[in-house]
Amino acid sequence: MAKKSNLTSSSDKRSVANIHDVKTDRGTGGELHQIAADDAAVLTTAQGAPVYDDQNSLRVGARGPLVVDDFHFREKMFHFDHERIPERVVHARGYGAHGYFETYDSLAAYTKADVFQRAGEKTPAFVRFSTVAGNKGSADLARDVRGFAVKLYTNEGNWDLVGNNIPVFFIQDAIKFPDLIHAAKQEPDRAFPQAQTAHDTFWDFISLTPESMNMVMWIMSDRTIPRSLRFMEGFGVHTFRLVNAKGNSTFVKFHWKPKLGLQSVAWNEAVKINGADPDFHRRDLWNAIQSGHYPEWELQLQLFDQEFADSFDFDILDPTKIIPEEVLKPQPVGRLVLDRMPDNFFAETEQVAFMTQNVPPGIDFSNDPLLQGRNFSYLDTQLKRLGGPNFTHLPINAPKCPFAHFQQDGHMAMRNPTGRANYQPNSFGEGPRESPDWGFQHFAAEEHGTKSRSRPESFADHYSQARQFYISQTPPEQRHIAAALTFELSKVETPPIRERMISHLRNIDETLAATVFQKLGLQTMPKAADAAVATRQDLEPSPALSILERGPGRFEGRKLGILITDGVDEVLLQGLMEAVTSEKATCELVAPKVGGVTSSRGTFIEAHHMIDGGPSVLFDAVALLTADAAIDDLVDEATARDFVADAFQHCKFIGYDPSAIPLLEKAGIADKLDEGVMSLPGEDGLAAFMTELGKLRVWGREPSLKLGKASVPVREN
Repeated sequence: MAKKSNLTSSSDKRSVANIHDVKTDRGTGGELHQIAADDAAVLTTAQGAPVYDDQNSLRVGARGPLVVDDFHFREKMFHFDHERIPERVVHARGYGAHGYFETYDSLAAYTKADVFQRAGEKTPAFVRFSTVAGNKGSADLARDVRGFAVKLYTNEGNWDLVGNNIPVFFIQDAIKFPDLIHAAKQEPDRAFPQAQTAHDTFWDFISLTPESMNMVMWIMSDRTIPRSLRFMEGFGVHTFRLVNAKGNSTFVKFHWKPKLGLQSVAWNEAVKINGADPDFHRRDLWNAIQSGHYPEWELQLQLFDQEFADSFDFDILDPTKIIPEEVLKPQPVGRLVLDRMPDNFFAETEQVAFMTQNVPPGIDFSNDPLLQGRNFSYLDTQLKRLGGPNFTHLPINAPKCPFAHFQQDGHMAMRNPTGRANYQPNSFGEGPRESPDWGFQHFAAEEHGTKSRSRPESFADHYSQARQFYISQTPPEQRHIAAALTFELSKVETPPIRERMISHLRNIDETLAATVFQKLGLQTMPKAADAAVATRQDLEPSPALSILERGPGRFEGRKLGILITDGVDEVLLQGLMEAVTSEKATCELVAPKVGGVTSSRGTFIEAHHMIDGGPSVLFDAVALLTADAAIDDLVDEATARDFVADAFQHCKFIGYDPSAIPLLEKAGIADKLDEGVMSLPGEDGLAAFMTELGKLRVWGREPSLKLGKASVPVREN
């Protein structure tokens, strides 16, 4: 019979919500104390050994590296990595493409990595985008973190930069990763919900993990419902090292910046897109590459030394923190272009194996505890998922540079060492040898400290950067964060979990907390959560954290949906399509029947969608090119009314032929028209419409929609 736990002293009566904020009596600043019911079983390893600390990995010093004899961490991650087969435990739903990375200028002063030595050199690349929580068959537009994993086939071996579209993470120590994912995935007794975090177990874990609060702001923002994989940033998340030929180290954070700018969708829009096209992101990437509109990102580096690290307000080893771009400007060093889809999805996108520990000479690691844990864990994952140790024999995973080793046999071995000697050293002169001059050498960092399960005091501020992120958002983005929190917490069936989250929000922003509190209809405002470090009020907003502040200002790469009927003005339609093409954007025609329509000149025009299958949520803006003779039938189509009403509700620009006014009236928006609803015919109509499309959305419309107020009259052009 298991012994009862007695982890709580009589003087330690802290709230469960704040167990990760307390300072332990060991003076480590770690996360040990945990409130446990008197009858709770003691946590043990699978071998039955009682666990002393399940919150921190074993390391040398509070900020030092992990040690290999942490058998509890090893067993926990080993079992987690082998939980499922064949799909990935996380990042199961993914889509990939081939391309290349082109270096701008030599970075030899910072790194000896061959990929950064010569300006203009192109290195083959494969990139896999993914969602985290959903299973392989889930929908693309779930509110979720997006994986952004890049494999560069360098001349010195494969380099895997395995990141996300968000630069911070939920947890500070990898030992908590199985707990995080267990909480986020389907609840084990009912096997739902999947591909969403709007349920009790996720928010229970989060509400008991204050270190997650910065990430909470990011995941509740529009960053987690991107319009396209082409319109999102990527981040290496962790602090890495660059090491030059002299052995000097420079800290680095990696950023991928989309050349087409950032863009997300509205939540109501995401829900409808998932119904209309659950493969929306896949189809978008496929169509862009197949049509020659190759997505492109710029690699930018935040480079800094130990002096900067020591002077920075937060610990650069803490994966729940960023270095704001206004504090340390990222430097452009190259570009990533995706120009070819896989020949076979399974052979390439599904079988590709990314591992954070895959780095060439000149790239090295910091002591970030989450990064150190990932380095240790990923190899196990690939062994389980791909069936054996020879997954590097698969073409998608094999280096493209010369390679040689003595690894042999095993499941599905496709090549083995040749000759008599399969070991080294040998006196037969056979096989490869190590190269002290060329081979990978870890940066010779000096490590000191007591081997213990601990966490540094410098990791203890869980709210200040969360507040900074929130105040850096524009008013529409702040409304979306509040709405997302309200929706997610409304699906939580356990009231104390909701209350704990409100208590955390009070440490981030009182107005945000009050908004969510009121919308949830809670009876009593909970007190603010106890914090190990008080929230800083002096951090300045960072405009770089806002999507809308950094909008592209152009319609390039976007898509216009044009609703057409019989009798459509062919000249107007042709002019609009040419204008869209000149902006390097695309347009698709939607008609009452997918076959098409007959224009005013008697020309038959094929359509891409019928109205039922081409709702306005699939487009970035819409145009209504109708005709007087056909408008009465169109007005009677519910899907046509939805096409217009949804576009207006989602704050999209709407261009129209005057014959479409009855459709605007039937859609219930004729008395709410604003500057984003524009008449197209006339000398300046198309030009003005195309200019406005660069703004992408009419976010000023949003408050009026909620209040049911009319805005300014429609602008005639």
